[in-house]
Amino acid sequence: MAGTVSAPLESRDVDLEPVQLIAPDGTPTSSSAASRYRRDLPPETLAWLYETMVVTRDLDGEFVNLQRQGELALFASCRGQEAAQIGAAACLRKTDWLFPQYREIGAFLVRGITPAQIAAVWRGKWHGGLGFTDKCVAPIAIPIGTHGLHAVGAAMAAQRLGEDSVTLAFVGDGATSEGDVHEALNFAAVYRAPCVFLVQNNQWAISVPVSAQMAGPSIAHRAIGYGMPGVRVDGNDVLACFAVTAEAAHRARDGGGPTLIEAVTYRMGPHTTSDDPNRYRSREEVQQWAARDPIARYRTYLQSAGVWTERLEERVRARSKRLRADLRDAVVGAEDFDVAEVFDAVYHDITPDLATQREQLAAELAKEA
Repeated sequence: MAGTVSAPLESRDVDLEPVQLIAPDGTPTSSSAASRYRRDLPPETLAWLYETMVVTRDLDGEFVNLQRQGELALFASCRGQEAAQIGAAACLRKTDWLFPQYREIGAFLVRGITPAQIAAVWRGKWHGGLGFTDKCVAPIAIPIGTHGLHAVGAAMAAQRLGEDSVTLAFVGDGATSEGDVHEALNFAAVYRAPCVFLVQNNQWAISVPVSAQMAGPSIAHRAIGYGMPGVRVDGNDVLACFAVTAEAAHRARDGGGPTLIEAVTYRMGPHTTSDDPNRYRSREEVQQWAARDPIARYRTYLQSAGVWTERLEERVRARSKRLRADLRDAVVGAEDFDVAEVFDAVYHDITPDLATQREQLAAELAKEA
């Protein structure tokens, strides 16, 4: 290991004002960020981003409905966070690895993962997550923050193999309160791993507000302590998320090391379908964030740019309808599976402890039969 540790990066200030290229009313901003970051993407790319955002939201609603109908065990909605995850994933190469948490439907769609594949995870099927790695996407990580270390490990492996790929770790604001995430950030900085950390700050870690999770001015400011750049970006501005992540990925690819991005957004729905957000946040707060809706904002921008058309909207609706139908066909009426399968798919050969647990579960289920 001797000689592999790079010198610390210079500390730099973090601007509390998030990078923004599209204002909440859909007009282009004229801030300094507008001169630093590109907003002039090709029209087809601009339209594709809009299509992916709308389809993501429609699928999100379909997943929630399926869970309410008893077809899925659980579901974590991404409503309101479409711009952050789609903008970040869309700017990367297909060979760059994504390490998702559990709320990244938009990122999955960007990589071509089907709704049926996503549904298998939330249905509890033993094969949930199979096929993700074919698209350079790690399986969904339910444990909070553990996948950050996996992302850094993959980035360090790419370094040693001489590859020029980067990894993108999707992290929630609550995960930044976990030790695993701090270890991941420190490892990435010390070894200058080509890893980008995208913290989707949706204001709430289940029922704990972000104000109760840290004493510093922002999550992005934590980057200074690790010796890496920290950037705050408007997480409801898809073009800003695209541009900021693209810059961080370019820096990582060129050997500049990791970047911590804080995408300031909002979780419009519950933490999961087992949560009731009305118990801990006000209706007024939700309404304030609804006025900053990422899709409505972007649609207005595209209209003024001459990209949005009725034909585009029809195409989006058609794709959304098709994918929602595919999702329901894959889930509704699907054969139930033997819950004991979860014990069989952990290791190649089941361990004695797991075998005992399987027997205990079978005994409990027999009592209910």
